[in-house]
Amino acid sequence: MPRQLTITEIRLKNISTCVAITANTLDVLVNTLKISALAAISNTTQSLLKMVETIKQDKDDCAELMEHIDKLLNAIIGVYLKSDTGAELPPSILNQITKFTETTHKIHAFVEAQQSGSKVKKFFRQGELNALLKNCKAGLQQGLAFFQIRTATDVLADAREMQDQAQLRHQEVLNLVETMSSSDSASFISKMYSGSYTSSNSLSMLPAEPKIFHGRDSELAEILKLFSQGTTRIAILGAGGMGKTSLARAALHHEQITTKYQGNRFFIACDTASSKVQLAGLIGAHLGMKAGKDLTQAVLWHFSNAPPSLLILDNLETPWEPVEFRQDIEEFLSLLTDITSLALMITMRGAERPSKVHWTRPFLLPLKPLAQDAARKMFIDIADNRHSMEQVDQVLHLTDNMPLSISLLAHLVDMEGCSEILSRWETEKTSLISDGYDKRSNLELSISLSLSSPRITSMPHSQDLLALLSILPDGLSDVELKQSEFPIKDILGCKAALLRAALAYTDDHKRLKALVPVREYMGRLSPPTDQMIRPLLAHFHELLELYATVFGKASGALPISRITSNYTNIQNVLHYGLQREHLDSINTIYCMCYFSRFSMHIGRGTTPLLEDITSLLPSFDDHRLKAYVITHLFISSAYKPISQPETLIAQALDHLKYFDDPELEFPYRSSMVLLSIHPRPAQSNQTFSDCSLLGTGKHTLQGPMYCTSQIFMVGMAWWELRCWSSLCTGRTEAGQTLWRIVPRGNWIM
Repeated sequence: MPRQLTITEIRLKNISTCVAITANTLDVLVNTLKISALAAISNTTQSLLKMVETIKQDKDDCAELMEHIDKLLNAIIGVYLKSDTGAELPPSILNQITKFTETTHKIHAFVEAQQSGSKVKKFFRQGELNALLKNCKAGLQQGLAFFQIRTATDVLADAREMQDQAQLRHQEVLNLVETMSSSDSASFISKMYSGSYTSSNSLSMLPAEPKIFHGRDSELAEILKLFSQGTTRIAILGAGGMGKTSLARAALHHEQITTKYQGNRFFIACDTASSKVQLAGLIGAHLGMKAGKDLTQAVLWHFSNAPPSLLILDNLETPWEPVEFRQDIEEFLSLLTDITSLALMITMRGAERPSKVHWTRPFLLPLKPLAQDAARKMFIDIADNRHSMEQVDQVLHLTDNMPLSISLLAHLVDMEGCSEILSRWETEKTSLISDGYDKRSNLELSISLSLSSPRITSMPHSQDLLALLSILPDGLSDVELKQSEFPIKDILGCKAALLRAALAYTDDHKRLKALVPVREYMGRLSPPTDQMIRPLLAHFHELLELYATVFGKASGALPISRITSNYTNIQNVLHYGLQREHLDSINTIYCMCYFSRFSMHIGRGTTPLLEDITSLLPSFDDHRLKAYVITHLFISSAYKPISQPETLIAQALDHLKYFDDPELEFPYRSSMVLLSIHPRPAQSNQTFSDCSLLGTGKHTLQGPMYCTSQIFMVGMAWWELRCWSSLCTGRTEAGQTLWRIVPRGNWIM
């Protein structure tokens, strides 16, 4: 007679059935929609199901753990199904998913230790297993609380209901997949990685050819003639709003250029770069290069060994104008132009060309306003030809025939008519002069008139959105508009109003942006309020904290593309937040360090924010904050050498005395290891002696650790340091740590 199952065994069998269904559902999401954040959970859960079948001990605890895993898996699947932003969830939810992933890894270790003859159990004492179980339960309870999930009181009674719900959820996912046509599926997946979340490969996408383009035939002909002379170096200059970018894009797509350079044409918007390293990193990203410390040489090598190529650097004035970076930028341009197979075209505001470059002659003159006939054609393309030409000319007179001004007023005329615009212009001009703005240009008057148009006044918060865009050169995606929780009613309606008034536009990655002259106008006369900045600051805080949490671990997907697409936005918002003490300056400083680490990670070097941090740090009375910043300064020393490391080491050691935080102390010790392996002449033996604390301090490895990267870093640090006599005793621990990684590390990958 077969042995009758105990209640605990029935419970474990039932929940395993539910988890199997849920795990299959999760697998469908991972494989169909390519949700990398769930891949580690899916793999770990599938492995858990196999081990649960053969466990010999602690079956009650294992059943409870599996029940909570099932509930959390269903909650996460439900979040994805209900999301109105595709698979791009808010950072707060992604952070919870990352924590849950780490918890499943710990559960895997606990369950594996319950196997008969388990090798893993040899590394655990019973007290450590109890501590591990307690840690697992705490992690699950935290997740249940976040997703507001109740825990069942009678699991046997709920078994059928749980299985039915698991089957229902599985069917929902299958229905989602089946109802999506192949094109819909591709579109859905594309949305997850487009817009604000582009990969480095998608950065190579060329901007579209301008749809409305008049009055630049002679300039375009001159450019094409210069290209026929051989290796070309062209600077398109002119005032803001004169159409420099449009001319560059027209040349980019001209048949003569496409035939000559084919797929080796690259268009780089430089208004998000603030240094030579960042500019090289930006170019490297468009070339599909892997991030590195400084991609300058890699970029030069690529173009030196590539077929004839065209590189267009748009808005190059952003990294070039700061005097402290100008020499580096010009030297980089000089190195690029030494490559005979590389044609270079830049656009810059003003009338000055960067030096150290032999620009192709004859020079292209700075762009001037459009001729009257071209201005009329542009106006009619936008506002149609139903208006009297006399009134059209009167409106054009107000624009100085500047392309941006024409675009703004033509969009207003299209809705309100010429007479109304002419009347409002006089009123607006009189008002501005009375307020002391008599020297404002007609372009600024055009912007002011657009802001007072019915399209904008009917959506009053649209001006708040435009003010916000004035400090966001990277723009915002629809996902970010929804997730940042701005105090703006009908934010997508406000977006539409700005687009209709031509005060904003969407780029080729579907990000909402404002042109530079509009951004400058709003930044000077109507900057964003703290009320508008605060939600975006909180959103970026969450995103950077997620990055800091996941970085170097196998427990989650790094939000690389989400941060990269907001690179300059984050710099501006964090800098703004640091100037406002009531906007949580301490948290902002932590995020500045996270962002600086990210910038190094993607090969753009450190950021100017480091200067802000070090100058303000003495004003804070927070030992943990100061220790963290000093640790980051050592980590970033490869980019920005430390002149007096001994002083900072002493300061860090002093701050570390005031709190007990292994997670902070460990990176500090690790950074000392790196400095010791590659010491600089200015460093004394104190650096080396401090490194010895890594293996002998109060936070040396005690029992099991569950983060692969941390175990690996400890192991490799000890392995590197084993040659010093003071740490010879670390050999055994180093070898044991590395053994844990290599033979047993596969289960958490």
